[in-house]
Parts: sequence; structure tokens; C-alpha cells
Amino acid sequence: MTVHHDPAPSGWIRRLAPDRAHAPQGPASSARTIAEATDRLGSRPVAWAVTVGAELARVITREVPELGGGPAPFETLRMGTEAATLRALLLLADPAAGLAVPEESLLGDREFARRRLGLDKVLRGIRVAHAALTQALMAACQERTAPSERAEQFRRISDLLFGFMDEFSSRMTAEYLAEHDRWLASGAVAREEAVRAILDGQPVREETAREVLAYRLEGRHLAVVAWSDSPAADTTGDLQRTAAELLHLRGCSSALVLPTGRTTLWAWGDLHEPFPAAVPGTYPYPEGFRFAFGSVRQGVGGFRQSHADAQHAARTVRLDPRGTGPAVDYPDIALPALLSGDLPALRRFVGDELGALAVDNPHAEQLRRTLRLYLRNERSLMAAATQLHVARNTVTYRVKRAQELLGHDLASRLPEVMAALEAARVLGPGVLRPEDTGSRDDPARPS
Repeated sequence: MTVHHDPAPSGWIRRLAPDRAHAPQGPASSARTIAEATDRLGSRPVAWAVTVGAELARVITREVPELGGGPAPFETLRMGTEAATLRALLLLADPAAGLAVPEESLLGDREFARRRLGLDKVLRGIRVAHAALTQALMAACQERTAPSERAEQFRRISDLLFGFMDEFSSRMTAEYLAEHDRWLASGAVAREEAVRAILDGQPVREETAREVLAYRLEGRHLAVVAWSDSPAADTTGDLQRTAAELLHLRGCSSALVLPTGRTTLWAWGDLHEPFPAAVPGTYPYPEGFRFAFGSVRQGVGGFRQSHADAQHAARTVRLDPRGTGPAVDYPDIALPALLSGDLPALRRFVGDELGALAVDNPHAEQLRRTLRLYLRNERSLMAAATQLHVARNTVTYRVKRAQELLGHDLASRLPEVMAALEAARVLGPGVLRPEDTGSRDDPARPS
């Protein structure tokens, strides 16, 4: 390997680039942060920082699992580790840049406080990140500097990172405690403890709970789990407003909204209408917001069960967000939600039942959709053609072709095929084969 000698002591920083073995990954930081870092470092070192920041987040969640907790919290954590990595590169390139802690890291710290994670776990995560980042920088330095320069560069990395992480720990501790105090003063503690007691099945006095929650438990409940796909900004306020508006549009006279993190919340609506009102299809859902609704349930038990249904719906949506819109109702995906409890088994089931139709490509998707609507409409070609906005003969051809690709007699496995089609509709790539693998002659497929 040829080592390039740089006259500037930090020249190797500007020659950093992500390993080609890693797939390109979009940044988690704000566009402004990325633009400023790119101006000062160049695009390739920034791409290296994005890759390393993602790896740091994975290492932290492996060593301190409580700091993860799902896709949205992980993205918030990744945003913080990525911003810290970028700040470390800026310091190494120009020590005069200062030790300021990135705002993106403070956003994650505030979420940890709201999620009631112990400060000891936050500080342990910082120590884990410090060790992993030091190792990544020293490995990169060794590849890009002459042997005679390495000892000095290793010393610079150690000294600068130690100072930065010391300041980082102090600032994160102060921000954590401040956010914790704000949260205690807001009255959120009592509400959250009351809600968790109900969800845990503990005995509750409805009158006491009504006073704490400003919400009645004896009514009919519609729960929703909401989250933002983007961790780059604090969206709590917008998420709360949108969830309350959606519950109102569905016929709820009052709502209980409980933020569970900076980008997630739980909510319940007290439903007075006989049935939930339909939400207009033109509702302006904020970009990146997702809403998983439960089913309508009665009383304290219904409060718990509707929330459990919403949680199942949210888990199912996260397996393939493309399979649903910004809002999904548990009754509409109840079957895939139940089946996906054992995802590997569900993949095998879909492959067995759909044969060559269990492929993730547009043609197979078109045939699956046609066959599903044909079967749901009691084998009415005209009804399926009307819903698909195609000619009756087109439906006839597609249904015939779909049955050929199944590889088995449809009539003898009708309930199973319909279940597999529904799972494929909602979960998509989560249960389908990639286009270039597998076939209807797969020897693993039962005959």
C-alpha cells in the first residue's frame, strides 16, 4: 500500500472516504450541518463520518440496548453519533474550531431524559462511542500517514478526542438534568405513571385516573401510536397536534396524548360517534409522520387493548413502510400483523403458497393484486375489473396467469393463498423473494 506524505499534519483527514464494502447511507444530521461540514472538510470525509456515525450507533445499542428502542430512537441516536464524528474531524482538521457539542447530540440527550433512561446509561453510551471513534480514527490514520508521522498523529487524536469527550460528557449531563427537571415540572410524570399502570393491568380507580389524565376511562377508546421517520428536528409539538386532529376527525370528543420520546407518542381518543368518522383522503399529513391506529374498544380493558392493537399495527408498518400510507388501522392489517409475529415462518409460508408469485417485482405485484381482488369479490371478474380500472378480459388473463404461477391448485388452498396475498400486500419485501433469487422449482419448497 502506498502511503502519501502530507505537509500539513492533518492532511490525512481530508483524504478520508468510506469503505467501499459499506453501502452508501444517507446522513441523519440536518442539511445545514452536512453542508457546513462539507464546505470545511469535503464530501468524502463527510461520507466517512456518516458511515462511522452509523456504526457507532450500532455499537452503542449493542453495548447499551436501552439507548435504542426501535427505528426512530435509533435514528435519533445515529444523528447524535454522526454529529459527534463530524465535530471530531473538524477539530482534527482545525483545533481552533472549538469543542462545542453539536445540537443534534443534545436533541438525543433530551429524548433519553423524556424516556426516563438513567443518566448512567447515557454516560456509558458516551464512553462506548469514545472508544469506538478513537479506534476508527486511529485505523484510518494508520492507513493514510507515513510511519514517521503516526505516533504524533495518534497523540493528537487521543488528546483532542479526550478533551472533546470530556466537554461532551459535561454538556450532555447538564442538558439531561435540565430536561429531566422540565419534564418533572410539566406534570408529565404523573400522567405517564398513571397510563403505564393501566397498561400494566394494575388496579385503578377510574375517578382518580380521570383527574390525573383529564380523560375518562369508561368510554369507548381509539388508540394511536405515532412517530416521525426523521430525527433531525424536535417534532413533538407537531406530532401531538396532528394526532389530536386525526382523533377528532374520527369522531373523538377528547384526546389523551402522551409523548414517549422526542419523535414518538401514544394517544387515545374518547369516541362518542357510533363508528369512527372517516378521515378525508386529502388530510395534509406532515411529511415523515406515521400513525398506527388500534381498534375501537370499551372501558379500561379497551383502553389497554386498543393500545396493544395500535402497537401491533406500528410494528407491522415498520417491517415495510411502503406497504401502507401515512396512517393505518389495525383492523385493515390484523391478519398480516398476527402472521408476522414469526417473520421467518411467514416468509416460508408466503413462498410456499404463492410459488413464483412470491417475487418482489412490479409484474408479480400486478398479478397478486388482481388475484387478491378477484378472490375478495367472490371471483367476480367484473367487480375486480371495476376496482382495477381495466377491461374484463385483462382480469381474465391476469387471473389465469397468476394461477399458473402459483404452482398448485388454487381451490384446494384458497384460505392459505388469500392469507399469503394479504401478507404480501402489507409487508412486501419483508416476506417476498428478491427478483434474482429463488424459483418455483426451489428444492426447499414442499411438494
